[in-house]
Amino acid sequence: MCCATCGREALILGDKPAPYEKHPETPRPFVMRFVALLSMCFAAVWASAANELVDVRSHDGPESTRVVLDTKAQVQYRTFVLDKPDRVVFDLMGVRAAPSFTPPTVKSGVVRRIRAGVNRPGVLRVVIDLERKVAVNHFRLERVGPYGHRLVIDLEPDEPVRRPVRAPVVSPPEGQRDIMVAIDAGHGGEDPGAIGVGGIYEKRVVLAIAKEIKERLDAARGFAGVLTRKGDYGLRLRNRTEIARQMPADIFVSIHADAFKNNRARGASVYALSRRGASSETARWLAESENRADLIGGFGPVTLEGRSSDLQEVLVDMSMKANLGRSLELGEAIRREMAAVARMHKKRVEQAGFAVLKSPDVPSVLVETGFISNAGEARLLASPAHQRKLADAIALGIRNWAYTDPPAGTMVATIAGEMLRHTVRRGETISHIAQHYAVTVSDIRGANNVPGDRIYIGQLLLIPRAAAGG
Repeated sequence: MCCATCGREALILGDKPAPYEKHPETPRPFVMRFVALLSMCFAAVWASAANELVDVRSHDGPESTRVVLDTKAQVQYRTFVLDKPDRVVFDLMGVRAAPSFTPPTVKSGVVRRIRAGVNRPGVLRVVIDLERKVAVNHFRLERVGPYGHRLVIDLEPDEPVRRPVRAPVVSPPEGQRDIMVAIDAGHGGEDPGAIGVGGIYEKRVVLAIAKEIKERLDAARGFAGVLTRKGDYGLRLRNRTEIARQMPADIFVSIHADAFKNNRARGASVYALSRRGASSETARWLAESENRADLIGGFGPVTLEGRSSDLQEVLVDMSMKANLGRSLELGEAIRREMAAVARMHKKRVEQAGFAVLKSPDVPSVLVETGFISNAGEARLLASPAHQRKLADAIALGIRNWAYTDPPAGTMVATIAGEMLRHTVRRGETISHIAQHYAVTVSDIRGANNVPGDRIYIGQLLLIPRAAAGG
């Protein structure tokens, strides 16, 4: 509010207001100026009704705590950080609190409290009281579907939030390690991805599919699925691949749902990194010192330390290209399985420069599960039954590819060594193949996790060597 005689700021959310100062008898000309000033104050307050703070939300993610201010229109603001105690202040210009607005109750290791109040006419101050010092990033987002205008504030602790200490991880015996599959559900949090016909959100659909894939991989002997995000929060693109590297993952699969301005576009797609993207990524990896000691995938324990810059470039470039070949093979194995349960947009694995695919040593693919902008496919993608079919296909494609060249020291490599391999030819059935190898149909189903009799030309089947008499 305005001080009636000196125009001083009177409310700054917890700070003491300026003391009231007595003045000599007010001359008449000054009264007229005061009336004009008071009118300006009322005008500012009236103008502030054009925009309102509707809601404040917050949630903790693995990287930061995100606070979101929902406003009716795009907001102009200024911000600054205070200490003793630590807090972040946002002054929203021309904004008032909506009649229904209530400050949120926050449970966070970073945020202690969020409060809001009038700072001066036409300015609403939002104060985020902190538990610790943070780095602050903020940006505005425009209206998207049911989301209104938003001011997004990311608070990154200078020191990591203490989490419960995990028990030491005991390495499994040689030949018993699971193949680790990083399953990346795209978008999340304030990034809904595409919003499809009927108001379905890409971020929700792909998380549901990712969880189903994890469930199937966890149930398969020798595999373990790990989600890059487990809930409705966003991750930076580079951090998604970094999570996979820290596992460390043997395979990276990113799940999305496509959208296009032409709502007649249909079909699922599988992508690997483009060759141009692979070449440009070489320079980035060489520029980051923390990556110089990383293992070079496909070449064993080769490090970059102590090698000339030319040799470093050659080694990383070789690794990127070898990994691209493995990624294309992985993508084709997934595409073949998906073609049995969904319409495919193309009859081959496509290539593009997606940031999440740019790992030099982890075979990586991106799966577009369908066009969420197409009415028919949006209904399918929203269906749990169709989500499960897609998850079945993607998980089976991953397993089939992994058995063709399993990483050394894994349980899958051990199992593969105990199996014969058979590539399905035209006209063959499971019963014919079982008869040829003198095994039962159940032996083949169990070894390949095939619930029924559906097989396809070119599919790799594992035949139990002991049962086959080999």
